[in-house]
Amino acid sequence: MNTPLTRRTLLAGAGVGAVAAGLGVRPASSDTPRPRDTRPPNILLFTVDDMHGGSPGCFGGRADLTPNIDRLAGEGVAFHHAHVPIALCQPSRSAMMTGRFPHRNGAEGFEDIADGVPILNELLHPLSYLTGILGKVGHLGPPDRFAWDMSVRPDTQLGMGRNPADYARHATELFDRAKAEGRPFFLMANSEDPHRPFSGSDAEQQRFDKDELATIAEPSKVYGPDDAEVPGFLPDVPEIRQEVSQYMSSARRADDTLAAVLAALDASGLAGDTIVIFMSDNGMAVPFGKANVYEQCTRTPLIVRWPGVTGAGRVDDRHFVSTMDLFPTLCLAAGATVPEGLDGRDLTPLLQGGSQSGRDRINTVFHESSSDQRYDMRGIHDERWSYIWNAWSDGSLNYRAENMQGLTWPAMRDSTDPAIAARAQFYLLRVREELYDLANDPHALNNLADGGAPEALARGRAAMDAWMGSTGDPLHDQYREEIINA
Repeated sequence: MNTPLTRRTLLAGAGVGAVAAGLGVRPASSDTPRPRDTRPPNILLFTVDDMHGGSPGCFGGRADLTPNIDRLAGEGVAFHHAHVPIALCQPSRSAMMTGRFPHRNGAEGFEDIADGVPILNELLHPLSYLTGILGKVGHLGPPDRFAWDMSVRPDTQLGMGRNPADYARHATELFDRAKAEGRPFFLMANSEDPHRPFSGSDAEQQRFDKDELATIAEPSKVYGPDDAEVPGFLPDVPEIRQEVSQYMSSARRADDTLAAVLAALDASGLAGDTIVIFMSDNGMAVPFGKANVYEQCTRTPLIVRWPGVTGAGRVDDRHFVSTMDLFPTLCLAAGATVPEGLDGRDLTPLLQGGSQSGRDRINTVFHESSSDQRYDMRGIHDERWSYIWNAWSDGSLNYRAENMQGLTWPAMRDSTDPAIAARAQFYLLRVREELYDLANDPHALNNLADGGAPEALARGRAAMDAWMGSTGDPLHDQYREEIINA
């Protein structure tokens, strides 16, 4: 068995190119045409924490849940096949800010990006960009390399990351400074919603003290169990309906925060010169929804509004894109030289309404939980099929992660319904390979890897083998020995 890669053993694969034709992302080219005038655009990157890709109304969710996300989608491009490379907060953000998979940037879990791997901030600073971050400050490192000009941690200054007015106030400070200094800005505004503890939950009362609770804003709309739209990968039982409704209230407050920051941008007079990006760092913090490689774990509601480039109200439901693609796209927009050997690929042609070949599938990974337990997984998804390899599954090791906190997991684990109990047991142990026909099983409930679709399984295996080899995945030899050559 291969030893998992750490940042200290970052492979010579840091310079390995991205996947071969037909396997998703490819290296960016610094000579890609880019639409920009003589002044680089401002960049507002707004992230939400743990939002299911199907939650916003514009992505198929409840129509009244996210009016401001939906409005932004109507002003730009919404990518319906967008994914993060890994469904965990820090490595997801590290991959986005480097354009590289975690095993190629050294940040597989909650560690810093490896020395020598270019970081977006380092490329923007020489171009006079004023950089700021609101929330999630500790989820990007090392701090000295990001060197934010303004950083605000998600404490009482931001209402524990849950107060729209505080986000707007600090965003305005950066916008005003950028105008005063005549500099373009890059603001990464990170809502803590809808991360646990959910709004109105007992866990929220237990997590925060009285003074902290006083700084947290109420959502503009509060949902109850009767309002809950339970994702199809979860059983619809009372405890889960209750928790999903609390999650929805948190999602609504995230939408409120986006509205507040966009209003501040409009008031600054800078909106016409600003690229606005909206995304979630991973899926919903429930079983089968985060910290895995299931399609619903990594799918993100990606929206880009770029005045003069994107047009308004377009939906891209054809191309599979990755948040790693934002790195070369923003480098080119700002006028920075794109580093060699990226896994991300410039999105500009798609933003302009064009097409790109090699975007018919996406690869995703998982390495370790927030408690540093290794659960190596690899996934490859296209419009029809989802293939997963669970390198950790041995029939005895139990999966444990923070997505099992709260009401949902106990409701599944302790259920007297045989089907729910069996699904909970499967979640704990998994099997080595999983294969799902998303056209007929969109929530990945029926594993076909054991003879149910042999041709699709063979294609998934071949594609996984090629991708692991092209990106220098440290488990590639193990995969070939165990799956390809078995």
